[in-house]
Amino acid sequence: MISFKRLNLRPRMSALGLALAATALASGMVRADEPKGFLETIHKHVTLISTVPENGDQNPYALVVAPVSVGTIQKNDVLIGNFNNAANLQGLGTTIVDYNPTTKKLTTFAQIPRDLKECPGGVGLSTAMTMLKSGWVIVGSTPSNDGTTGTKGAGCMIVLDAQGKVAGTLGDANINDPWGNMAVIDNGSTATLFVSNAGFGVGGADGTPPVVKQSTIVRLDLTIADGKAPVVASQTVVAGGFGEQADKGVFLIGPTGLALGKNDVLYVSDAIGNRVTEIADATTRTTSAGVGRQVTADGLLQRPLAMTTAPNGHLLVTNGLNGKVVEIDPISGQQIYAQWIDTDKAQTPPGNGDLFGITMTPEGDGFYYVEDDVNTLVLAK
Repeated sequence: MISFKRLNLRPRMSALGLALAATALASGMVRADEPKGFLETIHKHVTLISTVPENGDQNPYALVVAPVSVGTIQKNDVLIGNFNNAANLQGLGTTIVDYNPTTKKLTTFAQIPRDLKECPGGVGLSTAMTMLKSGWVIVGSTPSNDGTTGTKGAGCMIVLDAQGKVAGTLGDANINDPWGNMAVIDNGSTATLFVSNAGFGVGGADGTPPVVKQSTIVRLDLTIADGKAPVVASQTVVAGGFGEQADKGVFLIGPTGLALGKNDVLYVSDAIGNRVTEIADATTRTTSAGVGRQVTADGLLQRPLAMTTAPNGHLLVTNGLNGKVVEIDPISGQQIYAQWIDTDKAQTPPGNGDLFGITMTPEGDGFYYVEDDVNTLVLAK
């Protein structure tokens, strides 16, 4: 009988390989099966509630998580602004609704007078909204009289108290259709708001409206005295020259997402340019940086809109032309991952035009977003 010796076919690791493996373990290098980004940890999307209040307002845009309990608002409530009225006309929405994650109920926090005289053109609540630690809610208005940009006004920033009552407005020649989600630094007695404006030089949407490179980012430095509404201590145009365009379907296209990063950098999602740029020295600069430095462009981006920062420092950006959210490493400029969070096939491609507002959960383990085609608030975890 011929006997066969079993061969050991396992490759032997060299001394150098063993040393490298030991070094990798000791230094905590990421394993191949560990997530490369935040979006890879998101597995569930739960529709929480309809965002339509009693007056029928539609098209939810702005999303803010309450930082404190005050007035009618509880800490960690989600405030949602509506851009359209009950007839689904853009730029005529006047309500902010309040979703309580504990009770799972929706209430109307504010219904602002449509013809607010201090706000040029009236009221149509945009994505520019924040709630400060002092309890004040500040929301942008990008108004229209008939749902088109042909009758739009310059709008303003509206200040509301914790009961949802109008306490004043912020606005001058530097504010023209405050459009995108704000980046905010809140120190209690002072605050800094970064606001994008998409209305300078934009007219009606007949035919194919031209792209106008006049959109700006304004820094508003506020002071907040005890019991007094915020006032503007100083303001600076920190960026400008972004493209903006009237559009029948979405009213305006312009820079929408703003997010602060390390080393005093402000990130801007430039929808017309299909890119994300960065503005250096955002809180201290005294002049405009123009459109800033390009971080990333094209690729997975399809008209980048709202933007927020994940716990790992990456940017999460919703797309306007499909139902995806894109994760970006702002340091390297790498587009890490895209997740299709709205797969509604009623649009082509699925989710086209459905996504707008996005904000992180208080725990940082997920994010809220709105699907404005069906007027719903969704939680991704």
